[in-house]
Amino acid sequence: MVLNFIWLFFFFGAFVACLFHWLVLGDATIFNKVVQGSFEMSKTAFEIGLGLTGILCFWLGIMKIGEKAGAVQMLGRLVDPLFRRLFPGIPSGHPATGSMLMNISANLLGLDNAATPMGLKAMKELQELNEQEAARTGGDKEAASDAQVLFVVLHSSSLTLLPVGIMTYRAQLGAANPADVFLPILLATFFSTMAGLVSVSFFQNIRLRNPVVMAWLVGLTVAVLGTLWYFMRLSAEQLGATSALISGLVLLGLIVAFMSMAVRKQINAFESFIEGAREGFNTAIMVVPYLVAILVGIAVFRASGAMDFLMQGLAAGLIALGAPADIVPALPTALMKPLSGSGARGMMIDTMKTFGADSFAGRLSCLFQGATDTTFYVIAVYFGSVAIRKTRHTLTCSLIADLVGAIAAICMAYLFFPPR
Repeated sequence: MVLNFIWLFFFFGAFVACLFHWLVLGDATIFNKVVQGSFEMSKTAFEIGLGLTGILCFWLGIMKIGEKAGAVQMLGRLVDPLFRRLFPGIPSGHPATGSMLMNISANLLGLDNAATPMGLKAMKELQELNEQEAARTGGDKEAASDAQVLFVVLHSSSLTLLPVGIMTYRAQLGAANPADVFLPILLATFFSTMAGLVSVSFFQNIRLRNPVVMAWLVGLTVAVLGTLWYFMRLSAEQLGATSALISGLVLLGLIVAFMSMAVRKQINAFESFIEGAREGFNTAIMVVPYLVAILVGIAVFRASGAMDFLMQGLAAGLIALGAPADIVPALPTALMKPLSGSGARGMMIDTMKTFGADSFAGRLSCLFQGATDTTFYVIAVYFGSVAIRKTRHTLTCSLIADLVGAIAAICMAYLFFPPR
């Protein structure tokens, strides 16, 4: 319901903005610009879906090998004590547990190309459970289950350990130390992830004070602090080289490990890969209509100028409420990120070019880019892949996590890079 309201708001808001451009500003071409923008984004959305096809085929093929070899189930058993309490609707030892763990781990390392296929695999497995429960109780299989809601929120607010892309852009734009945003981004995403977990626990009555859950959360905090201590000792060049080594080693090691287990259990790895790749192709086809709907809505809202009006209004309102003027130049990145990753990236780069990569606004825009996620894109892709139409409280909790991540980014910016 909320997603439907926002999607309609994009089009109605765009039409009002077009009327303003035409009747007040005298721009009679604005309607055609918006229509052309919708056509171009429709094509882009399809190309994104097409681009996902190869990645999905490959990784879901690898996942199928790991599943048949028992590797995914083995990974699931490692986190079973925690997941049984956070996801009580998932049976112990179910393959979805391992798939979710692999998705979260890939996000942690900044491996987006690997994280998405693993996440879609987990959503398909969770949907099978959802359909079984709906058949048993007479419920609605097109409504997201508690497990699906929590998983998507955790994904969209995922903890980021190595923001390699942001550090690369900072290096290209002349930052003295491109990696100086690493620690603030890690802390900001930690807060956003915790906010996502707490907000979902409120809706789903998850007992976070359970000793097992608390032990895992404390352990995660210690691991984050330990990682910070290690990486803070590295130079920018060493950090980039180390992150590339870790990501490449983890992915290739995972592939070889799955294939080795398949050989040991005498499983036909090639046939298993083909079976999984077929599933990846079908999943990619399912995603395309949802991508077109969301991305075209956002494109129309931007092309009409409504996004600019909204950002200017919010900035003026924040200043009127006493918000520091220092944060205003970076706000477009924060406001755009839940809607469009590429749009937010462009605004981050523009902010660094305009004010300097090492300016307060430039650094804050990087923190906004790293601390929040493309919420609407994630919801469209993940729920679209399993034909879920009722996302329940997913969007609300995801936006809460985005808001906390943005606030945490501002706090970290003032803490680490106070304006002069």
